[in-house]
Amino acid sequence: MKNKIRKPLLKIFIPSLAFVAMFFLIGAYVIDIFDDGPDAISEPRVTEEITDDAVLEDDSEATDETASHRMPIYGEWEVFTMQDGLPSNKVNTVKIDGERILVGTDQGLAVLENNEWTIYTPEDGLAHRNVLSIDVDEASGDVWIGTMNGLNRWSAGVFERFDQFNSGLANNVVYGVAADQRYTWIATTAGANRFDTYTDQWIIFNEETSPMHEPWCYGIATGGNKAYIAAWGGGVLEYNNDTGRFRVYRDPDGHFNLTLFPDDGLIHDITTDVSFDNGTLWVSTYFGLGRYDGQRWWGYLDHDTGLTSTFINAVNAKNSVAYLATDYGLNTFDGTRWVTYNTIDGSVRGETIITNGDTEKKLITDSAISHRFIWNMDIKDDVIWVATSYGLTRGVVVGYVDEMIL
Repeated sequence: MKNKIRKPLLKIFIPSLAFVAMFFLIGAYVIDIFDDGPDAISEPRVTEEITDDAVLEDDSEATDETASHRMPIYGEWEVFTMQDGLPSNKVNTVKIDGERILVGTDQGLAVLENNEWTIYTPEDGLAHRNVLSIDVDEASGDVWIGTMNGLNRWSAGVFERFDQFNSGLANNVVYGVAADQRYTWIATTAGANRFDTYTDQWIIFNEETSPMHEPWCYGIATGGNKAYIAAWGGGVLEYNNDTGRFRVYRDPDGHFNLTLFPDDGLIHDITTDVSFDNGTLWVSTYFGLGRYDGQRWWGYLDHDTGLTSTFINAVNAKNSVAYLATDYGLNTFDGTRWVTYNTIDGSVRGETIITNGDTEKKLITDSAISHRFIWNMDIKDDVIWVATSYGLTRGVVVGYVDEMIL
């Protein structure tokens, strides 16, 4: 049923998934052991604690034009939980859709519009109450929703359901969805799909129909005439819609827990998400971050950068800044500077850390993200929405990083 709450302000889940997730979770921390070895020792950063006012004062001369090209700093965090109208505090994903916010939880789809929450469940036509991914077709306004048991197209208030029995969907567990004008791309546990919204034709890409080494697809993104597929254990596959050909990016050294040569290619084959922005491909893994500009790769770990954890659940790049959902805070990176956001244990306050090379400065804030385990996020203009393991958080730009701060 559909519930409205005023805001004061698997069955098909494969048992082995838990084992696989635990296996790679442990592996993600194993790499930290290797990375902290003698060969990975770096000079300590210079840390200085600054105040919120200092950030704003240092950027007081920035114009709107110059600020749009700067590294934003977010703050004034507002937290939403079940007490505010969410159906669950476990928030898997969030998508900004014009004036409304679409929130995927493990207990249904929550929509915030005009300060009012509306909850949708399978009784309303939702394929499954556990919503894993959301994207919006900007051309048609259709909302695509990936769940633990099927895919929905939500159009004109009606939920249309796609599954393995009534469509060409590769698998009912839909981890990622990307709507790009004509084609909607879907990442599932048994391969990826391209759905032609003009002709209603489905194509399945798996280990039999593509160079996919591992058909377990975790993330998907589009850019230009291409699609990028994050295949768990298989690196990243780039598909050209014009030629129908694939290009595969893999970890060159092939080592599970070691990065033998820096910046030699994709940092690891266990990829979790991809994002394409301004000619740059960003790849999140459970072993670090990858960046590719079409000519060369860069890899980033936590012992020698501002990255707070190599265990990265998702990446979303906007305006040449990559936003990273880790198990230890929200990270942002523009290729040079890092800004990270975290909670302070036992307090409602938070910390924002700005890092540039060996220089690091810390800002203590009166508000914070709701939880340090981040699942996903979305950004538009000067607002960010963050999906966490305990609640949804909204932040706004309160300043920009400039040379006066660092």
